[in-house]
Amino acid sequence: MPDRRTRYRELTKRDAKRIAMEQLADHGVGGVSINAIGKRLGLTGPAMYRYFASRDELLAELVTDGYNDLADTMEAAVVGTRSPAAALRALVAAMRSWALAEPHRYLLLFGPIPGFRVPESMVQEAHRAVTTVLSIVGAGHGRGGRRSTLQRQVTDWAENTGIQNADPRRMVWVLTVLSRIHGMIAMEVAGQFQGTGIDPALLYDAEVDTLVSALPKA
Repeated sequence: MPDRRTRYRELTKRDAKRIAMEQLADHGVGGVSINAIGKRLGLTGPAMYRYFASRDELLAELVTDGYNDLADTMEAAVVGTRSPAAALRALVAAMRSWALAEPHRYLLLFGPIPGFRVPESMVQEAHRAVTTVLSIVGAGHGRGGRRSTLQRQVTDWAENTGIQNADPRRMVWVLTVLSRIHGMIAMEVAGQFQGTGIDPALLYDAEVDTLVSALPKA
């Protein structure tokens, strides 16, 4: 059992991150302030820096939490699906719902944050989404045959991030899925479909149909 001091520290950090998310929702990344969080908690600015060494460290924890929550959502969406096509449809629907429920959180992960670099320690959390999409078609063992420059680059990138024996065709498909779906989500979160008379849900359906038709064959 954690001691009283450890429990207090964990509760304070949890409350601080909750307030930071409120700031993010109300004012964007620029509105996240450790000093303001400290005032809400009844702590001085210097006291808050015992919990987060810097604003970037606080943002890094929020980004890590976000990546893990999104990956959990994506992984849960594909459980029990009966085919790659059904899995992809469920996964895309889950990604879209997650982003629209908390657009400020989505933008924290995928929008630019001036002056902030994602620490390398977050790479594993960020790549859980890649492995979830890859699980739809399996990693394969496509090491033979001639590969295009893109396939070589994508395969090298996959192996450098811990995905072994990745089939080049599957990895290109995975990155295509993520690029296209995130592109559509970003447009919807930014309100780009408002006033067009177009139902975004229909666009997602059409895009998923295209991606399903491009599913790599075994």
